[in-house]
Amino acid sequence: MNVLRTKSVEQSIRDTDEPDHTLKKNLGALDLVIFGVGVIIGAGIFVLTGTAAATNAGPAVAVSFAIAGLACGLAALCYAEFASTVPVAGSAYTFSYATFGELIAWIIGWDLVLEFTIGSAALATGFSGYLQNLLAGTAFELPPALASAEEGVVNLPAVLIALAVMGVLIVGIKLSSVINQVVVAIKLTVVALVVVAGIGYIDASNYSPFVPPSEPSTGSAGSFMEQPLITSLLGLDPAVYGVAGVVAGAALVFFAFIGFDVVATTAEEAKNPQRDVPIGILGSLAIVTVLYMAVSLVITGMQNYQDIDPNDAAPLATAFDAVGVEWMGNLIAVGACIGLTVVVMILMLGQTRVAFAMARDGLLPRKVAKVHPTFGTPYRITAITGVAVAIIAGLVDLATLAHLVNIGTLFAFILVSVGVVILRRTRPDLPRSFRVPAAPVVATLAVLLCLYLMLNLTGDTWVRFAVWMGLGFVVYFAYSYRNSMVGRRAGEETDVDVTSR
Repeated sequence: MNVLRTKSVEQSIRDTDEPDHTLKKNLGALDLVIFGVGVIIGAGIFVLTGTAAATNAGPAVAVSFAIAGLACGLAALCYAEFASTVPVAGSAYTFSYATFGELIAWIIGWDLVLEFTIGSAALATGFSGYLQNLLAGTAFELPPALASAEEGVVNLPAVLIALAVMGVLIVGIKLSSVINQVVVAIKLTVVALVVVAGIGYIDASNYSPFVPPSEPSTGSAGSFMEQPLITSLLGLDPAVYGVAGVVAGAALVFFAFIGFDVVATTAEEAKNPQRDVPIGILGSLAIVTVLYMAVSLVITGMQNYQDIDPNDAAPLATAFDAVGVEWMGNLIAVGACIGLTVVVMILMLGQTRVAFAMARDGLLPRKVAKVHPTFGTPYRITAITGVAVAIIAGLVDLATLAHLVNIGTLFAFILVSVGVVILRRTRPDLPRSFRVPAAPVVATLAVLLCLYLMLNLTGDTWVRFAVWMGLGFVVYFAYSYRNSMVGRRAGEETDVDVTSR
C-alpha cells in the first residue's frame, strides 16, 4: 500500500479548473486581513484573559499572549510561503499532500475537521450565552428548556446562529466578506474602548508582582488527566504561576489566536493569492497580538488577578463593573455577541474549504464537493457542515471538547513548518512570491515552540486527541485510500504502461 503517495503542486492547481469544482476569485488583501482579524478576535479576548490571569499567569498573562502570538507568528510565516506557492483550498491539508504524502495529508485534514467544526460549535454556544445574558429580564428571555442543552432540551440560539451562518456561506464568499467587515469594525471599536476607557482605572499596585511566585496546585490538578502532560513526563510537582505558569497560560490563551490559518484555506478564492494571502495572514496576526496584550494589561491593571473569578464568562465586563462603570460591561456583552457570530461563520468557512478539498481529492465522497452553479460555493459540504455544527452546538456541552481545538491546531502548525523545509528541498523550482526568511531556523523554532505548548496541555486532552486520530485512521483505510483520485490516476497510468508493453 502506497499511503505516502503525493499529489503534485501542479496537479493541485489543475484541479481548481474542474468545471464543477471551481471557486470564484472574489477576495483581495484587505478582505483577507479582515477575515483574519474577524475570526481571531472572538471568545479568546472576551473570556480567556481572565481565566489565564487567575489560574496561571497573573498580570504576566500579557507575556502569555506574546508567547502564543510568537508561536503563531513563526508558523504564520510558513503558512504564508505555502499559501503563496500552492494557492489551493485546503490549507495545511493541501500543503501536506504535496510534501508528506496522502496519509499525513489525511491525518491533518481530519485534524482540521476537529479544529474547525468543534470550534464553530463551541463558539455558537458562546454566542448563545452572551445573547441570553443580554435578553435576561426582558420579554425575549428564553425558557430554560430552549436555553441550554445541559439544563434544558436544546440550545436554540446556538442552533439558529449555526443555520443562519450556513445560509450566508452558501449564498457566497463575497457576502460573507461584507458582513465580516461590518462586524470587525464593531469589534475593533469595542476593543479600543476597553483599552482607552480602562487605562484611567489602572492601579499600578495590581502589577506587583508581575509574575506571581510559583505555588503548588491543589485539587484534581494533581492527577494525570488534569495536569499538563510535561508535568507528568518529567515527574514535576504540579504548580501554578511562576514562569511555568506563564507558559501554561500561553497554551491556554493559544485558543484566542486560532483562526488565522483560515485565511490560507481561502487562497483559491483570492484574486492575487501570491501577494494577498501572506498579507492577510501576517497582517491579521500582528494586529490582534498587539490588541490582546493591550487588553490583558488593562484588565489585570484594573483588577487584581487574585480577585478575578476563573469561571467568569465575561471577565472584561466584570472588571469594569468592579470600578463602577457598568455601561461598559453591557457594551462589551453586545460586542462579544456580535463578534462571536462572525467567528462561527469564518471557522465554518474554513471547515467547508478543507472538506471541499478532501472531497475533490476523493478522500471524502466527491459528490459533496460540487459547486453551486450560481453562487460558486461548495453548497453541499456547507449544508452538511452547518447542520452538523447546529446539532453539536444545540445538544452537546462542548466545554471539554473545546480544548481539543488547541492541540489539533498546534499539531497542524508543526506539520506546516516542517513541510516548508521539505518542499524547499524537493521542489526548489517552484515560484515563491513569499519566502520565509532563514527558513530552517524559523521552521525549527516554530516546531519546538508549538510542541512545547502542546506538552503544556492536559493529559485528558492528549487522550481524546489520540482517540480522534485513531478514528481517522479507521476512516482512511476503510474508505479514503480506495477512493483517492491520486491513487486512481496512478492505477490508470500503470494500466496504460502495461498495455503499451
